[in-house]
Amino acid sequence: MNREETQNGDSFKVSSSLGERQIIEIIRDHLDIMPNMPVPFGDDVSAINIGEGKLLVLKTDMLVGKTDVPPSMSLWQAARKAVVMTVSDFASKGAKPQVGLISLGLPKNTNEGDIEEIAEGLNEGAREYNTYLVGGDTNEASDLIIAVSLVGIADGPPLMLRNGAKAGDIVAVTGSFGQTTAGLRILLEDLEVTQDLRDVLVRSVFVPRAKLDEGIALRNSKAATASIDSSDGLAWSLHEIAEKSNVGFFIDKLPISDEVKRVAQLNRVDAVELALYGGEEYELVVTVNPKLWVKAVKAVEAAGGSLFPIGKATKNNRLELSVDYGKREIEKRGWEHFKSN
Repeated sequence: MNREETQNGDSFKVSSSLGERQIIEIIRDHLDIMPNMPVPFGDDVSAINIGEGKLLVLKTDMLVGKTDVPPSMSLWQAARKAVVMTVSDFASKGAKPQVGLISLGLPKNTNEGDIEEIAEGLNEGAREYNTYLVGGDTNEASDLIIAVSLVGIADGPPLMLRNGAKAGDIVAVTGSFGQTTAGLRILLEDLEVTQDLRDVLVRSVFVPRAKLDEGIALRNSKAATASIDSSDGLAWSLHEIAEKSNVGFFIDKLPISDEVKRVAQLNRVDAVELALYGGEEYELVVTVNPKLWVKAVKAVEAAGGSLFPIGKATKNNRLELSVDYGKREIEKRGWEHFKSN
């Protein structure tokens, strides 16, 4: 860490050579790791055994104004998003959050109307997923900070972790990709789009949805072998499962929405890049036992969602994408705090 002086006193600045994941690894290397952790350090959630076959599942996530709130996003939308992105991590494990705590960092110029809007957004996000917010903390900060911590109790089938994929498993997702990346570029770069495209893609940024019912259905079906939340991008999510499970992936049906293809054509940008290397889509990326594929599809559909096959897990450690002109490497990149713009 580099230390720099400011007019207000001493502050710390993270070196630009560090990324969020390296910072987490450094911190983990200095922690005493709890024995017999039911969820490995670094998965989407944490958990502890509380007896009688039950797990206490925990997750905390943080929304910061500068990095997580794009232009024109309301405080209501930002507060709701802070809850949704935490719920999405529960969804990827097939666990239901029951209660939550909120920590707010608020700039000095925050007024009563702003606080009411934040509170309403927080409540909306929690109640959408039948969860209650039961307490928290507030403090003064130089930027808007909304930290959400959720807790739930899981029993029954094991949680869907990142490390269970096997060669031959079907790779699947709960939706298409690229919408939020395209939406963000519309907001930040003023891409050329029609009004109908703008409405759809910007809404995907402002009003995301976690796939909680789908995740719980998949876990109960016992068909999924590995699962991750896609908030850091499809490519990064695939690499995470591949590394944790020691497999590779061959993707031959990249799930790009029609809206993203239209934006790419209008602005001469690569639709594949938009779909692979964006983030904040909050879809589930899963691997499924091929013998249980039909069961998995029926379970997700009964929960009101969809499950789309996009490829297969392989014995090698390569991640490849089939495109019109041949094969293309899926690079390990996506959204990462301290490194991404």
